[in-house]
Amino acid sequence: MIVLLTNDDGIYAEGIQILSDTLLQDETVNIYIVAPDHERSATGHAITMHRPLRAEEVKFYHNVALKGWSVNGTPSDCVKLAIEYLLPHKPDLVISGINRGANLGTDVLYSGTVSAAIEATILGVPAMAVSVIEHADPDFRFAANFVLRFLRTIDNYNLPNNTLLNINIPGKTRKDIAGVAVTRLGLRQYRNAFQKRIDPRGRDYYWLAGELVDPAEGEKEDTDVVAVKNSYISITPVHFDLTNYHLMNDLKKIKWQI
Repeated sequence: MIVLLTNDDGIYAEGIQILSDTLLQDETVNIYIVAPDHERSATGHAITMHRPLRAEEVKFYHNVALKGWSVNGTPSDCVKLAIEYLLPHKPDLVISGINRGANLGTDVLYSGTVSAAIEATILGVPAMAVSVIEHADPDFRFAANFVLRFLRTIDNYNLPNNTLLNINIPGKTRKDIAGVAVTRLGLRQYRNAFQKRIDPRGRDYYWLAGELVDPAEGEKEDTDVVAVKNSYISITPVHFDLTNYHLMNDLKKIKWQI
């Protein structure tokens, strides 16, 4: 199996390093890494159009046989460039992560991690986005081992090309994980999302921050947001068809005037 690893935390981030190190335990897995040269979190599905991309080959001293490139672009750039040019063969799977921090609910629209996986599905490659819900001291090793076990579990199951699996792992020890929940995307809302401040020259500026609204406030039990709050690993199948088919049928009933 040829696996392309990418992320939005940067090619030298701990999460992608530990994930590659763990997956290399399986001799059937052939890994390539193509990731941003620095952190590109919350870039969404942006791609670079107005300046050239540069891909620099990177040596990984934990495994000199591992081949990778750092790219001065977005996570989506990395996947597109890797699949269409850098890799000698089309990968069987793209894994984006392991991300430091959650990618839940409507936040996936902003996520560089998830967008990299979406780009893979657009290019016809099955994909996974993996995140650990912890910023201070995430246990990437546990998350990486879960990914390895997951790959072995689905070995005989063909993931659809047009759908990614968005996986969020609570920042807890293995004994404190309640299990695995297959979920749908929930809603992530923030109170007071911007803070107004004044710089040393007396000019106003705004810092995006805000307090996350508790998911218990009206959130459904089958969502990823509630699942991780209850200590479950959340696995959400996501695809990029944003069409509202119900409204589409209603619009067809209108007698349009031209």
